[in-house]
Amino acid sequence: MSSEKQYIDLYRECSELLRQGSPDAMNAVRSDALARFEQLGFPTRKQERWKYTDMGDLFAPDYGLNLKRLHVSADDSEVFRCDVPNLSTRLVMVVNDDPQPAPTFGATFGQFTEQGVFVGSLRQAAALRPELLNKYYAHACDATSEKASATAALNTALAQDGLFVFVPKGVHLDKPLQVVNVLRSQVPLMVVRRVLIVLEEQAEATILFCDHAMDPTEFLSSQVVEIFCGDGANLDLYDLEETHTRCRRVSDTVAEVGQGSTLSINTMTIFNGRTRNTVDVRMRGEQASVTLNGCVVADKRQHVDNNTVIDHQAPHGTSRELFKYVADEQATGAFAGRVLVREEAQHTDSQETNANLCASPTAHVFTQPMLEIYADDVKCAHGSTVGKLDEAALFYMRQRGIDLPEARMLLKVAFVGQVIDQVQLQPLRDRLHYLIEKRFRGELNKCAGCALCK
Repeated sequence: MSSEKQYIDLYRECSELLRQGSPDAMNAVRSDALARFEQLGFPTRKQERWKYTDMGDLFAPDYGLNLKRLHVSADDSEVFRCDVPNLSTRLVMVVNDDPQPAPTFGATFGQFTEQGVFVGSLRQAAALRPELLNKYYAHACDATSEKASATAALNTALAQDGLFVFVPKGVHLDKPLQVVNVLRSQVPLMVVRRVLIVLEEQAEATILFCDHAMDPTEFLSSQVVEIFCGDGANLDLYDLEETHTRCRRVSDTVAEVGQGSTLSINTMTIFNGRTRNTVDVRMRGEQASVTLNGCVVADKRQHVDNNTVIDHQAPHGTSRELFKYVADEQATGAFAGRVLVREEAQHTDSQETNANLCASPTAHVFTQPMLEIYADDVKCAHGSTVGKLDEAALFYMRQRGIDLPEARMLLKVAFVGQVIDQVQLQPLRDRLHYLIEKRFRGELNKCAGCALCK
């Protein structure tokens, strides 16, 4: 059986079960998304945007799905043994694909506050204000369009619920929202996550996603994140992955940015198995600003593939992109970043940088920064480097009494420090510096999840 056929057959056999309890907005696009997936099939490595990751192989195992929505809970104290504590935030747990408030969140989860803010599940939002879901759900990531990816189409066909964050016009969230994605199962499991983030005009929010796996089994996480930033909105988004080597993650993020809006997405892969992150940003309004930062630490046989597109569609836009990889042992990293400047996007200012460190002769990193410019009055630049640890610097440090493992660790920490320093949330920035050093020292193996990787 092909990778595609098992999911097509699953949908046809369980379509009614998938629809039960799901909001109308999700069910309305489900069949068309499946038809699009059936037409496309999983992308192959012959396709330019997918040439570094075999998607058919990622989805090939026969994973189980929690189609009957059986409740699974998790204790936040167990999750935070992995050294990502509650950073004075409003905390939400997403156990597999089920959003749940932490005890400290309060009674407003799944309800609209007096200011009009909503944090809860798509089902809860549909029961209160279905017009919001009809307006935004599956519009940024349109699984039926010609540009839709097969992975996003499959997610749209199978998703039954998801997390919805809505911040109305002019409202600023007083605390960062921390969303802890927890994988829990005693058998191999596929988790279909959906996230919808809407910031209306002049709204502001900081959101932190943390991915953890709490059981020593194989997981496949399929995730689609849709982001809408209205005119003058400001969203600071952090995505931290710290799972284990038996986890596979496929994430599609699509964002639409309005006039004068600021969007920052920071993707940190600290521990994983095989990961493919896709980020597409459409800068639809004038004077919009977008920042994409990424940090990858990989060893053993871990694989991390980040693929980004920044689409400048209006004048006076600014974009900055910085990704750094450290690959050791037999790890593989890949980065492909495309900046598209359309003819009408005059006075665009864009800078894209990808720097990579291969800490062993058997590690591989593939890099592909791209500029595609159709405007004639722009300031754009891009560059990439791939290298190894500086032998002169190692020699200098050893001459001053630092042993070789410590010297290598310090150089790695310094290399990725530039990305970590871009984090605007100071408690998180300090925590990431601490975690990165522990990661390079091998001390993260002491936590419950990462002990699986020994």
